[in-house]
Amino acid sequence: MSQLFRRKAISDLLPESAHTLKRVLGAGDLIMLAIGAVIGAGIFSSIGTAAAGEVLPSGEVVRYGAGPALILSFILLGIVCGLAALCYAELAAMIPQAGSAYAYSYATLGELIAWIIGWDLILEYAVGNIAVAIAWSGYFMSLLSGFGLTMPAWLTHGYRTALLSSDPAVHALLQSAPRVAGIPVLLNIPAAIIVMAITWLLYIGVRESARANNIMVVVKLLVLGFFVVLGGMHIDPANYKPFAPNGWAGIHQGAAIVFFAYIGFDAISTAAEETKSPQRNMPIGILGGLAICTLIYVIVGIVATGLVPYQQLKASDPLARALVVAGLPTASWIVSFGAVVSLTAVLLVFQYGQPRIFLAMARDGLLPAWASKIHPKYRTPHVTTVVTGLVVALGALVMDENEIYDLTNIGTLAAFAIVCIGVLVLRYKDPDRPRPFRVPFVWPVAVLGAAACIYTMIGLPTHAWERFGVWLAVGLLLYFVYGYRNSGLRRS
Repeated sequence: MSQLFRRKAISDLLPESAHTLKRVLGAGDLIMLAIGAVIGAGIFSSIGTAAAGEVLPSGEVVRYGAGPALILSFILLGIVCGLAALCYAELAAMIPQAGSAYAYSYATLGELIAWIIGWDLILEYAVGNIAVAIAWSGYFMSLLSGFGLTMPAWLTHGYRTALLSSDPAVHALLQSAPRVAGIPVLLNIPAAIIVMAITWLLYIGVRESARANNIMVVVKLLVLGFFVVLGGMHIDPANYKPFAPNGWAGIHQGAAIVFFAYIGFDAISTAAEETKSPQRNMPIGILGGLAICTLIYVIVGIVATGLVPYQQLKASDPLARALVVAGLPTASWIVSFGAVVSLTAVLLVFQYGQPRIFLAMARDGLLPAWASKIHPKYRTPHVTTVVTGLVVALGALVMDENEIYDLTNIGTLAAFAIVCIGVLVLRYKDPDRPRPFRVPFVWPVAVLGAAACIYTMIGLPTHAWERFGVWLAVGLLLYFVYGYRNSGLRRS
């Protein structure tokens, strides 16, 4: 049993220089990566579900909407993630390795917990990428419609999207779509194509990817500024009443789904091994990026819920829909363009993170050695980049974004809670190790951070917990069949 909880020395977590990734990112790049990841699917897509709630075609209420009190959901999440981000910053500065929370858990809580967190992060990034790709497809089709171009609906909606949609027109695709062997053919082709394009960009190098992300972040901030200024001129105060139509339950459940928006700072920690002066730059990137993004979310939430009644935000492209309802169709086209650029940046950052989790786990022997291969020219984890790209593209073809948000959120919240606990454990186990960044008031911050993450998890639907349990069970089976037997730490 003790073997399962053996901790790996921090010095052993750092790979030899010949097997490291290329250090090219500065603090500004990290902040831009954070904005690229955090300002995206949450603000352009799941904000509508958080405000209006979610109801199945059968009439069953999956979650209650926050209404205009959505801004309180954002503030709540800013506090929750701020506590976790402080803990991330301390560990990222101490352990500048590509494994993120997986590496931190290995150094603090032992191999079994590290495996569970690594497995959670694989879930987070895989299904998160799928959700973002689906949201991208919705805005892309809105953008094309501005040019009078369309695609058949059965080529822009996945099977699960049609099956679970409460929109009668989308649900009817189950009957009207072409059939093969009696099964309706419903494929989200644009979502799969954008995933493969991002996979190619990440294959050729992180410096090129960072440059592309920086350009896209500038575009998205300009478009959001445009939405705030124009939308602010058309706010109707009557739309803020009732402010919290479903009380605290709506605020809590709204926060639970929009949490998807805030997980980008975890992706920043996966960039530690490619960061120049990580002891200084990682805390700046993580904390600075989170603060900027929280402020942006609150401002956009105020404008969106004041522009139209919150029920009108229930759409795959809520900000564009709000402008159309408000009688500003030309402006909605501009926002759709910004959303396409923004969601491309999110895909870039999310898909950047997952191969690096595989890389760290494979280095430790918990996954096959092929997952740790680095391209001799581009210095990127090229094999896992291609594998994850193919898996995400296949998922984006057929799945539904709302059920995916929940799976992403529950896995990430679990990882955040364990990172908070890990900071306390390492303070006790290794108090004298140099800490370039130290969490202030570590006991209340870490304990409240872990508790806040667990509380946010409680706001997720029952089916999210059930699927998360299945995922963990599969992961534990794989660990005992392969990971435990091949663990580098156990063999040594």
